[in-house]
Amino acid sequence: MEEAENVTAKPSHQDIATTPAPAKDTRNTGPGRLLIAVYAVFAISATARAGFQILTKFSEAPLAYLLSAFAAVVYLVATVSLAKSGRTWFKVSVAAVLVELVGVLVVGALSLFDSVNFPHETVWSLFGRGYAFIPLLLPILGLIWLYRRRPAPKQA
Repeated sequence: MEEAENVTAKPSHQDIATTPAPAKDTRNTGPGRLLIAVYAVFAISATARAGFQILTKFSEAPLAYLLSAFAAVVYLVATVSLAKSGRTWFKVSVAAVLVELVGVLVVGALSLFDSVNFPHETVWSLFGRGYAFIPLLLPILGLIWLYRRRPAPKQA
């Protein structure tokens, strides 16, 4: 009579090699690093521009310059949250990039149709025309990247 096989046998070396590793947060690797770098450049440039505008000619276009400062904060939050790992930072990234997209669309449309309140350009004026429309393209690319790098659903 043959002996019964051991049901609780340890997995072989080959079984361990083919078992998928737990998914890592990869938003800040590969092309994500380029995305973070572009956001960092926009955070710095928008902060500098808004700071200069607010300090030197705030009375000329207060709404436009405050929106530039708001854009700077959004870019800063997006930069930091994209660089950090974890579910909470992922959610912050999505929120920041969505706010950016809405901001670009709303401010772009307002600056197009309400030139009285936007006598001077902001980062998001005319959909980012002063920045080669990168402010319009950046949140779209950001959302695509975040969608592709979204965390796996939590295990119950």
